[in-house]
Amino acid sequence: MAKERLTFELNQVVELKKPHPCGSKSWKILRTGIDFGLRCEGCGHRILIPRKDFERAVKRILSDPSSDLSS
Repeated sequence: MAKERLTFELNQVVELKKPHPCGSKSWKILRTGIDFGLRCEGCGHRILIPRKDFERAVKRILSDPSSDLSS
């Protein structure tokens, strides 16, 4: 069976399997493509990781900006 592929968007907050050294597991997506740009929600540290590693590391999506309603 093929595993369903998640779609990721800018400004989504995701939880990764392993915590950052600051203790936070939540990251905001700043860039998508062949690489993913992420910012730690705990300390603000920015990283760039390959898509394959990112998709393997994601545990769940915490917030979805496309579902937020703006007034």
